[in-house]
Amino acid sequence: MPLKNNTPKGGTELQFEFLQKHVDSKILNQVQICTSVPEKIPLHPTKVNILWQKNSYDQPNLAPWFQDKSNHNKYDWYVFNSHWTYEKFRTYFHLPTEKCVVIKNGIEKIEPISTVYKKDEPIKIIHQNTPWRGLNVLLGAMQLIKNPLITLDVYSSTEVYGKSFYEQNDKYYQTLYEQAESLPNVNYIGYKPNEYIREHLKDYRMYVYPSIFEETSCISLLECMAAGLYCITTNFGALYETGAEFPMYIPYSNDFKSLANKFAQGIEAAASSLDNEAINEHLKFQIHYTNKYYNWNKQGVSWTRFLQGAINAKQ
Repeated sequence: MPLKNNTPKGGTELQFEFLQKHVDSKILNQVQICTSVPEKIPLHPTKVNILWQKNSYDQPNLAPWFQDKSNHNKYDWYVFNSHWTYEKFRTYFHLPTEKCVVIKNGIEKIEPISTVYKKDEPIKIIHQNTPWRGLNVLLGAMQLIKNPLITLDVYSSTEVYGKSFYEQNDKYYQTLYEQAESLPNVNYIGYKPNEYIREHLKDYRMYVYPSIFEETSCISLLECMAAGLYCITTNFGALYETGAEFPMYIPYSNDFKSLANKFAQGIEAAASSLDNEAINEHLKFQIHYTNKYYNWNKQGVSWTRFLQGAINAKQ
């Protein structure tokens, strides 16, 4: 399958773009921010060097660098996208706590669903995550769904990581894509840019992500919460911290057949209560909370204050 987009953007690239949009360039010009992989850009001899860490502690391309404690002072600051991520790096690699801060990911305001769900209306579910993070579980769950009103759209591909990664790895997930295409209640779409998905979130009622991957945050969860979708995910990694009290959390299990069964039950239960007034009020509060707490206007202020302090400390 040919690559559809020559310049795809993952979560890290999008967050960096938002940072550049919401923080004064005069401040950004005085710092050098490296994202996730240490020293993928050379350390700057005079600027404040910051490692913005979004990847998980157990990724093989990170561990050797962090295990060598002589590297820890190369950066002036380490910024983590969740307290979960920070605690993992602190515990496993003994990073100096005085060099570490947590500034969470942000989203730009999303217009929420404008209508309240009414009984017997179709229930469209969206899933927009990379294929190795639980698509197999979700497809297993969809095979157990009995409610004919429930359908799933799958936006899943390795294309988000660029041409080289896509050409080397997407072939390993073709069987999953074909399975999605074969199920009568599933529509496999593949890759779409973030802008497209954000614009179409209003077409959905639920977001389901049976994550089997230790997320350090989860931007797709935040966007769907902000849009007013009822969210179902696991409690794995930083997902519980990210979603707070709003999603339905299915306890993670490495028994994927059992996990699929639990997600099927969760989806059916959520679908049967979407027209409940209490659920409607819950979703209203979820929209308000997410757009206030995770909005990039707020995150931009946090970054500006942090960076200005870091610059002053360096002088």
